[in-house]
Amino acid sequence: MKLTIAAIGRASRGPERDLYEHYAGRIRWPLALRELEEKRKLAPAEMVRREGELLLGAVPPGAVLVALDRRGKQLDSEAFARRLERWRDNSVTDVAFLIGGPDGHGEALLGKASLVLSFGAMTWPHQLARAMLAEQIYRSQQLLAGHPYHRA
Repeated sequence: MKLTIAAIGRASRGPERDLYEHYAGRIRWPLALRELEEKRKLAPAEMVRREGELLLGAVPPGAVLVALDRRGKQLDSEAFARRLERWRDNSVTDVAFLIGGPDGHGEALLGKASLVLSFGAMTWPHQLARAMLAEQIYRSQQLLAGHPYHRA
Protein backbone atom coordinates (compact mmCIF):
# COMPACT_ATOMS: atom_id res chain seq x y z
CA MET A 1 0.00 0.00 0.00
CA LYS A 2 1.36 3.40 -1.02
CA LEU A 3 0.48 6.54 0.89
CA THR A 4 0.31 10.09 -0.41
CA ILE A 5 -0.12 13.25 1.62
CA ALA A 6 -1.32 16.02 -0.69
CA ALA A 7 -1.30 19.38 1.04
CA ILE A 8 -1.99 22.95 0.09
CA GLY A 9 0.99 25.17 0.85
CA ARG A 10 4.70 24.60 0.96
CA ALA A 11 6.42 23.92 4.26
CA SER A 12 9.53 25.94 4.88
CA ARG A 13 12.37 24.64 6.99
CA GLY A 14 11.61 24.70 10.67
CA PRO A 15 10.40 22.59 13.57
CA GLU A 16 7.11 21.55 11.96
CA ARG A 17 8.90 20.30 8.84
CA ASP A 18 11.55 18.58 10.96
CA LEU A 19 8.86 16.82 13.00
CA TYR A 20 7.09 15.69 9.83
CA GLU A 21 10.35 14.33 8.40
CA HIS A 22 11.17 12.60 11.69
CA TYR A 23 8.00 10.49 11.54
CA ALA A 24 7.79 10.18 7.75
CA GLY A 25 11.28 8.67 7.75
CA ARG A 26 10.11 5.91 10.08
CA ILE A 27 7.08 4.84 8.03
CA ARG A 28 7.69 1.61 6.12
CA TRP A 29 4.86 2.06 3.63
CA PRO A 30 5.98 4.10 0.63
CA LEU A 31 5.04 7.70 1.44
CA ALA A 32 5.02 10.74 -0.84
CA LEU A 33 4.37 14.34 0.17
CA ARG A 34 2.93 16.52 -2.58
CA GLU A 35 2.85 20.23 -1.73
CA LEU A 36 0.60 22.36 -3.93
CA GLU A 37 -0.40 25.97 -4.18
CA GLU A 38 -2.49 28.23 -6.33
CA LYS A 39 -0.58 31.45 -6.87
CA ARG A 40 -3.48 33.44 -8.34
CA LYS A 41 -5.57 35.62 -6.05
CA LEU A 42 -9.07 34.17 -6.17
CA ALA A 43 -12.26 34.75 -4.22
CA PRO A 44 -12.47 32.38 -1.20
CA ALA A 45 -15.07 30.04 -2.71
CA GLU A 46 -13.18 29.86 -5.99
CA MET A 47 -9.91 29.25 -4.12
CA VAL A 48 -11.42 26.32 -2.21
CA ARG A 49 -12.69 24.84 -5.47
CA ARG A 50 -9.32 25.33 -7.19
CA GLU A 51 -7.39 23.85 -4.27
CA GLY A 52 -9.68 20.81 -4.42
CA GLU A 53 -8.81 20.39 -8.10
CA LEU A 54 -5.09 20.64 -7.31
CA LEU A 55 -5.35 18.07 -4.51
CA LEU A 56 -7.35 15.59 -6.56
CA GLY A 57 -4.97 16.01 -9.48
CA ALA A 58 -1.97 15.19 -7.28
CA VAL A 59 -3.08 11.77 -6.12
CA PRO A 60 -2.93 8.43 -7.93
CA PRO A 61 -6.05 7.49 -9.90
CA GLY A 62 -8.32 5.24 -7.88
CA ALA A 63 -6.70 6.09 -4.54
CA VAL A 64 -8.81 5.85 -1.41
CA LEU A 65 -9.27 9.49 -0.40
CA VAL A 66 -9.06 10.68 3.20
CA ALA A 67 -9.85 14.37 3.64
CA LEU A 68 -8.63 16.02 6.83
CA ASP A 69 -11.33 18.43 7.94
CA ARG A 70 -12.49 19.72 11.32
CA ARG A 71 -16.04 18.58 10.45
CA GLY A 72 -14.88 15.00 9.98
CA LYS A 73 -14.99 11.89 12.10
CA GLN A 74 -12.68 11.67 15.08
CA LEU A 75 -10.91 8.32 15.42
CA ASP A 76 -8.66 7.21 18.23
CA SER A 77 -5.27 5.81 17.25
CA GLU A 78 -6.41 2.19 17.40
CA ALA A 79 -9.42 2.83 15.15
CA PHE A 80 -7.21 4.71 12.67
CA ALA A 81 -4.78 1.77 12.65
CA ARG A 82 -7.64 -0.68 12.05
CA ARG A 83 -8.80 1.44 9.10
CA LEU A 84 -5.32 1.32 7.54
CA GLU A 85 -5.13 -2.39 8.29
CA ARG A 86 -8.46 -3.01 6.55
CA TRP A 87 -7.35 -1.11 3.46
CA ARG A 88 -4.03 -2.97 3.45
CA ASP A 89 -5.71 -6.35 3.87
CA ASN A 90 -8.24 -5.53 1.14
CA SER A 91 -5.35 -4.91 -1.28
CA VAL A 92 -5.92 -1.17 -1.58
CA THR A 93 -2.91 0.02 -3.55
CA ASP A 94 -3.08 3.76 -2.80
CA VAL A 95 -4.39 5.88 0.06
CA ALA A 96 -4.24 9.67 -0.28
CA PHE A 97 -4.60 12.06 2.64
CA LEU A 98 -5.77 15.53 1.60
CA ILE A 99 -4.96 18.63 3.65
CA GLY A 100 -6.70 21.76 2.41
CA GLY A 101 -5.84 25.42 2.60
CA PRO A 102 -6.90 28.02 5.18
CA ASP A 103 -10.56 27.80 4.16
CA GLY A 104 -10.67 24.00 4.24
CA HIS A 105 -12.23 21.67 1.69
CA GLY A 106 -15.25 22.24 -0.50
CA GLU A 107 -18.26 19.96 -0.51
CA ALA A 108 -17.30 18.53 -3.92
CA LEU A 109 -14.00 17.19 -2.57
CA LEU A 110 -15.53 16.01 0.71
CA GLY A 111 -18.13 14.06 -1.27
CA LYS A 112 -15.38 12.10 -3.03
CA ALA A 113 -13.61 11.11 0.19
CA SER A 114 -13.98 7.61 1.61
CA LEU A 115 -13.22 9.09 5.02
CA VAL A 116 -13.41 12.65 6.31
CA LEU A 117 -11.07 12.68 9.30
CA SER A 118 -10.79 15.27 12.06
CA PHE A 119 -8.01 15.84 14.57
CA GLY A 120 -10.61 17.56 16.76
CA ALA A 121 -12.72 20.69 16.74
CA MET A 122 -9.71 22.97 17.12
CA THR A 123 -8.05 24.42 14.05
CA TRP A 124 -4.46 23.25 13.62
CA PRO A 125 -1.77 24.91 11.52
CA HIS A 126 -1.56 23.05 8.23
CA GLN A 127 2.17 22.45 8.65
CA LEU A 128 1.55 20.88 12.06
CA ALA A 129 -1.32 18.76 10.68
CA ARG A 130 1.20 17.09 8.34
CA ALA A 131 3.41 16.16 11.27
CA MET A 132 0.45 14.94 13.32
CA LEU A 133 -0.73 12.80 10.41
CA ALA A 134 2.73 11.31 9.85
CA GLU A 135 2.98 10.51 13.57
CA GLN A 136 -0.41 8.75 13.53
CA ILE A 137 0.53 6.73 10.45
CA TYR A 138 3.76 5.71 12.17
CA ARG A 139 1.85 4.91 15.39
CA SER A 140 -0.57 2.76 13.33
CA GLN A 141 2.33 0.90 11.75
CA GLN A 142 3.77 0.16 15.18
CA LEU A 143 0.38 -0.83 16.61
CA LEU A 144 -0.25 -3.23 13.73
CA ALA A 145 3.21 -4.75 14.26
CA GLY A 146 2.48 -5.30 17.98
CA HIS A 147 5.15 -2.81 19.06
CA PRO A 148 4.57 -1.05 22.41
CA TYR A 149 5.10 2.45 20.93
CA HIS A 150 1.36 2.90 20.51
CA ARG A 151 0.89 2.97 24.27
CA ALA A 152 3.32 5.86 24.75
